[in-house]
Amino acid sequence: MKRALITGITGQDGSYLAELLLKKGYEVHGIIRRASTFNTSRIDHIYSDPHYDDTRLFLHYGDLTDSVALVKLLYELKPDEIYNLGAQSHVRVSFDIPESTGDIVGLGTQRILEAIREAGLAKNVRFYQASSSEMFGKVQEVPQVETTPFWPRSPYACAKVYGHWLTVNYRESYGLHASSGILFNHESPRRGETFVTRKITRAATRIKLGLQKELYLGNMDSKRDWGYAKEYVEMMWMMLQQDTPDDYVVATNETHSVREFVEETFACLDLDWKDYVKHDVRYERPAEVELLIGDPAKAKKQLGWEPQTKFKGLVKLMVDADLELAKKEQHLSTYKPV
Repeated sequence: MKRALITGITGQDGSYLAELLLKKGYEVHGIIRRASTFNTSRIDHIYSDPHYDDTRLFLHYGDLTDSVALVKLLYELKPDEIYNLGAQSHVRVSFDIPESTGDIVGLGTQRILEAIREAGLAKNVRFYQASSSEMFGKVQEVPQVETTPFWPRSPYACAKVYGHWLTVNYRESYGLHASSGILFNHESPRRGETFVTRKITRAATRIKLGLQKELYLGNMDSKRDWGYAKEYVEMMWMMLQQDTPDDYVVATNETHSVREFVEETFACLDLDWKDYVKHDVRYERPAEVELLIGDPAKAKKQLGWEPQTKFKGLVKLMVDADLELAKKEQHLSTYKPV
């Protein structure tokens, strides 16, 4: 039985990856941060879903800012695969807390890579680094591929570039089987509600049911390559099954603006978005990334991977899920105990 360790297991990607690995027969370990409230909502269902063997899921308190805890955990577990998905991943917030973002996203990657060496696992473990399309920033070519130069435009993106090149450096310096997935925007019903796509689908469905009146957004002209997170984690796993480590763009090769996402979302609900969507300068970034579109040709050629869920299907999937949530919220708001 293979043993995998996931940082960021309670996030969108981490939860889908945990499900995938459990279905494949792995023993799955995840690092979670200690909090005064429960933060495991995305993986709690695993313990009651018959499709997953919850006896092979283990959670450990830890943090990417704590190198000693990481070394101790790797000494104890000796995992076959490590997926580094933990991050302060909100780009706009990274401008507000740049030091913390750099510590977690950039130096956090440094700490776990060095912990692998310290625990004597460099020749045995396989490591996945969650790189990001935000690293391309002020894009130098369209579409973006693995060799496109980086031009990061946020503290988050700068930290991701550092983590990406560290992964390459440890691969070349110490023979570590380390691969990076340069994932373009990937969404799902599990996306955090402060991220623009989920903010849109959550607000639109609440507006449809009379639970909310307006939606405030920043720059609606930015274009992104949006895919389905559940499919993207399959690519993470596929990278670590290869004999030779490498870096791959994971994308749909389509780009759509935030405005298009809004239009499609409200159209699914038979609403005119112009009646409800307002602009708020507070949600704009100091330095914007105007256009991202990735070409996953290398992933298709070398690994046989290509996305199945495209833009319209993704929006509908998210709208349907959030509409069910809104209906539950509506029911609770009108429920009067006897």
